[in-house]
Amino acid sequence: MEPKLDLSKAALVVIDVQKGIVSPERKFEPYNPSEVITNTSSLVKVFRKAGKPVFLVHVSSVDGKDMLHPVTDQPPQWASAQRSVDWAEFAEEIKPAAGDIVITKHQWGAFYGTELDLQLRRRKIETIVLCGVSTNLGVETTARDAYQLGYNQIFAIDAMAAFSKDEHEATVKYIFPRIGQSRNTSEIAATVESSLKS
Repeated sequence: MEPKLDLSKAALVVIDVQKGIVSPERKFEPYNPSEVITNTSSLVKVFRKAGKPVFLVHVSSVDGKDMLHPVTDQPPQWASAQRSVDWAEFAEEIKPAAGDIVITKHQWGAFYGTELDLQLRRRKIETIVLCGVSTNLGVETTARDAYQLGYNQIFAIDAMAAFSKDEHEATVKYIFPRIGQSRNTSEIAATVESSLKS
């Protein structure tokens, strides 16, 4: 089913599709890193072709001190790992092009502590198409904030993944239907492409 998407007021927001997170050796479900990158890349291309804003969000840190450091029972999987120099760089298939807006965050959500909301509103964006990793952390946190800020949302569910299939499916089944519309990449791309012909 094609989403009801007002392209005149829509933007694509990509969460954390970066080299240190979607590297081939990292395990994600139900879609592997390669599938997430491929599907995300197809959305990026179609939005660029339509002349619509593409927001590329990545999590980064200068020295680790600007990241969140709560006391938790389960620390982030990569918290103790040595990060490569290109850890925060976007995957090659979606590297920023002229006109893309890059947002750097230091926590799960893309709104808190960033200028994402400001830059969306300056472009009169009312609907965001959301994808990336991980489904129940970075994407869901961003989606919840977007909902509370009044944005309409369409979730590209095959352009996102989580550390387990259960985590991904819980968000897709119980959270997304309450705050937006869930569609496949092909359905979203078809809507965008059909708008170019009208």
